[in-house]
Amino acid sequence: MEQQPASDPRTASDPAPDPRDPPGSRTASDPRTAIETVFRLESPRVIAAVARVVRDVGIAEELAQDALVAALEQWPRDGVPDNPGAWLTAVARNRAVDLVRRRENYARKLQEIGRGLDPTALPEEPADPDAIDDDLLRLVFTACHPVLSAEARIALTLRLLGGLSTPEIARAFLVPEPTVAQRIVRAKKTLAARNIAFEVPYGPDREARLGSVLDVIYLIFNEGYAATAGDDWLRPALCEDALRLARQLAALMPKEPEVHGLVSLLEFQASRTAARTAPDGRPVLLKDQDRRRWNRMLVARGIAALGRAGAASSAAGPARAGGHPAGAPGPYALQAAVAACHAHAPTYEDTDWKAIATLYGLLAARSPSPVVELNRAVAVSMADGPGPALEIVDNLVAEPTLREYHLLPSVRGDLLLRLGRTAEARAEFERAAELTGNERERELLRARADECRPA
Repeated sequence: MEQQPASDPRTASDPAPDPRDPPGSRTASDPRTAIETVFRLESPRVIAAVARVVRDVGIAEELAQDALVAALEQWPRDGVPDNPGAWLTAVARNRAVDLVRRRENYARKLQEIGRGLDPTALPEEPADPDAIDDDLLRLVFTACHPVLSAEARIALTLRLLGGLSTPEIARAFLVPEPTVAQRIVRAKKTLAARNIAFEVPYGPDREARLGSVLDVIYLIFNEGYAATAGDDWLRPALCEDALRLARQLAALMPKEPEVHGLVSLLEFQASRTAARTAPDGRPVLLKDQDRRRWNRMLVARGIAALGRAGAASSAAGPARAGGHPAGAPGPYALQAAVAACHAHAPTYEDTDWKAIATLYGLLAARSPSPVVELNRAVAVSMADGPGPALEIVDNLVAEPTLREYHLLPSVRGDLLLRLGRTAEARAEFERAAELTGNERERELLRARADECRPA
């Protein structure tokens, strides 16, 4: 079976068309459609620029929406400006300035943000040459702040940085719209109540906070790559959103090895998308995939990003590498190296499984987790046979965090089947089918269980 990423994905799904805006209801020449497309692309930077003034992402989003309304009123009449993003930012920022000036505590705000109140002025560049003075980067770290729950971080990130509407996010999480709306509202209130600074942390704090940012992007991608619930095995839109966010983050933080490591991993994983499902939507396991359908451009991008991760890690030194030896790859870079082994193999049989097992061993030492061990067991089974791998898996059976994780009995069933213990394998596949929330995966596991029945 195809190895899963070494973390447990959250529940979400691919955004579907909004029934209130059915296909064909607008034409490509509709100005409203063009304006909304521009806004979706530019809204993260608009919100980030305004949040720098008002220091509140909720208010910043409202003012960005005000700018959209102004565009809908003026652009059809006057034409789309040469730089629509700058136009939207200027309108939203000017309204932010007016809002701050109308507040009763204007004097205190003026003291706090100083020249930031002047729409034509920007704060001075920090003296530290390593400091990153970028509004969008500030927004990334704010939306993914550890004070928020993982679900809230994902929802807020998709809203502010992915440009998704509340209904779209609700479809992505397979939960009611009010639930998503409450998560977003509570997240904004929490950030405001905790007086979370709209800033990029520096030094040791940055690495701690960066982990939260990377994890959110990773979870979004994972859910698109192998949906945990619903009728579809893949939700490509979520993969595309996550990959776009990761690429943006790499451009904003070129010196961070793990950012490039994450980009590399997602590029490699995304390269297999076309080969991972049959025409009828059924999952296609890694060993059965037509590798001619793998996107070689994305593979090349993954290789390049992995090279940048290695170069950045070597240049970072012990302090920037979190206390590990200079040049030591991080968890995302190690997972990307595993994906690179698959990408370099012309066939499944040519895969360097011993190298993959070694990489998972390094990953287990760097970031130990039961899921990493489960992935290592898969690699060991291919490198050294199902017997040694089954010993690893059997040691995970009592692990509380894997009690409801369907891939544990799925992997164990595969190992038992290869050892000729078909009755036990069938029971494991049936249990895995009961645990998964994805209908396509359930069908696959039930089919594997049926293969184990006596003729």
